[in-house]
Amino acid sequence: MRNARIVSCGAFAPERVITNQFFNDYFGEDVESWLSENVHIYERRWCQPDESTADLAEKAARQALERAGIAASALDLIVLSTDTPEYVSPSTAAVVQYRLGADKAGTFDINAACAGFVTALDIGAKYIRSDEQYEYVLVIGAYAMSKYLNPDDKKTVTLFADGAGAVVLKAEKQPEQGFLASELITKGQYHDWMGIYAGGTKTPTDQAVLEANAHRLQFVKKFPKELNPEIWTAMATKLCQRTEIPCREVSRFFITQININSIWETMDRLKVAREKAHTVMHYYGYTGSACIPMAFNDAWEKGLVSTGDVVFFIGSGGGLSFASAAFRL
Repeated sequence: MRNARIVSCGAFAPERVITNQFFNDYFGEDVESWLSENVHIYERRWCQPDESTADLAEKAARQALERAGIAASALDLIVLSTDTPEYVSPSTAAVVQYRLGADKAGTFDINAACAGFVTALDIGAKYIRSDEQYEYVLVIGAYAMSKYLNPDDKKTVTLFADGAGAVVLKAEKQPEQGFLASELITKGQYHDWMGIYAGGTKTPTDQAVLEANAHRLQFVKKFPKELNPEIWTAMATKLCQRTEIPCREVSRFFITQININSIWETMDRLKVAREKAHTVMHYYGYTGSACIPMAFNDAWEKGLVSTGDVVFFIGSGGGLSFASAAFRL
């Protein structure tokens, strides 16, 4: 039986650094203390005006391809997750495919908000497992939310940031290594609680919309704080049951990087050491669909994951969408 194995990773963040002091100066008050103490974000990266989602995705993809030791021409499929696309249409994946020179690769974007990378990883793995013509699949999570932030909205502008992460999946005849299990959950009753609610067919962008900042990211309602820890814990528990691997034997957890306390609470509920949940939001901010592959790349570069390790990816985002996947590296 063929299986999909993660053979390399890559990541990229813009050079422009925005520290917490920037917001102290902008708002004329102490914003830094809350950000540092409650969400553990100290700085983040934002795109330059001429930098966009495809730029970030391309650079993360090139690093992943180099580390995999393959040319872009070897790719059979590119799946790109983003809710900050290059255009409404066509897909951002098509732009990246052209820039990379991945001439034989099919492409598509998916939008599961910040659960998108894990959803895309699940899709890519299943393409490989179900169809022998797919040998190499590039999965990318990319995010340029700074383009959609209202600079006067303290709740969003201080948290969200830009970046991209990528992995290369390879078909291998070792079913015990690679993809193990996954799960997707949606709580659609929350679809209008947080998002970008203009620019689509419901509210086309016009001057009135622009003046009202309706094309910007907004939190409409406050989510129950227990929602993420409860669902993340349930998803991790189910992965353990399906793979017959106890949570204590999972080497690393890569979880949506928006709130350190929610991640720690999940680890506590699972009775797993907090340090097993690798985090990078401290110096990159919240990078949405890019945060999980960026965290995985950081752990890979630091030697915190290695061949044979079992890792869990658990993402959540607007919609509300949730996705989990277990892999043996």
